[in-house]
Amino acid sequence: MKTSNIIIGCGEVGKRIAQILIQKGEVLTALSHQKSSQMTLKQQGINYISANLDNPDSLLDIDFQHSDIYYLAPPPNAGETDTRMQNLISAISQHKPPHRIVYISTTGVYGDASGEWVTENNPPAPQASRSKRRLDAETCLTRYCQQSGCEYNILRVSGIYCLSKLPLDRLKAGVLALDIAIAPSSNRIHADDLANICIAAMTHETSNQIFNVADGNPTSITDYFMQVSKAFDLPPPTQISWQEAQSQISEAMLSYLAESKKISIEKLKNTLEISLQFPDLETGLKQCVAEYQLAHQQSL
Repeated sequence: MKTSNIIIGCGEVGKRIAQILIQKGEVLTALSHQKSSQMTLKQQGINYISANLDNPDSLLDIDFQHSDIYYLAPPPNAGETDTRMQNLISAISQHKPPHRIVYISTTGVYGDASGEWVTENNPPAPQASRSKRRLDAETCLTRYCQQSGCEYNILRVSGIYCLSKLPLDRLKAGVLALDIAIAPSSNRIHADDLANICIAAMTHETSNQIFNVADGNPTSITDYFMQVSKAFDLPPPTQISWQEAQSQISEAMLSYLAESKKISIEKLKNTLEISLQFPDLETGLKQCVAEYQLAHQQSL
């Protein structure tokens, strides 16, 4: 029996996964509940099922049996539990289990590591509510898989970037950033590399594992802003002190700045045999600039 692929959360990374699978002749379906998203999926040749993770009843009639599920949907915006993952697991539990589930979590589950390197052996210690929701989803998923025999791999992913996610408008508007001398360590991964990693996590013989995902070359959010501004010839960020940041930077950004860690990807590279196309921010930004220039030429 040919395994079907189901993508839950078909945004930037999900669409990249879909295009790779389509090129390989794979059978795939995306779950979507927004009419605009469904139209976009249809235009890109991606089949979809109308379903809403916030509406458990909409999931009950979906046949997940024997499927490979890519779960990329974000958790709800509030609370410390992921009710969307809970709803999916509840629906899946009504049928025979899928073959494997690959879940996109976050390196935020580790919390603050004071700038030290973090491996998969570091215990989770999430500080922000958004990270606690991700850890709850991990727990919910692993509990189900252990009980049902469904395989899984969890990817704890750092900040995702690609052309559409770059802070170009923020730089044009004059973004503020913490002084680079005191900016905490942060980590990134290009969306193209992440899509390929997701497929490797689904198809590799290794299962029931947790993998850190980053490019292995941490910098800081301030350096990120500076490199993007240089690559696109935009004004660099205005650097401010930590004291100034308390009143001039959003609470969401402050919560990111309160955590500093360097993500090790040795397990990812050695176990899943991953070779990154964009092993550092400079390489990834060159691709973003080329994509931007091509799009600009095509619009003329």
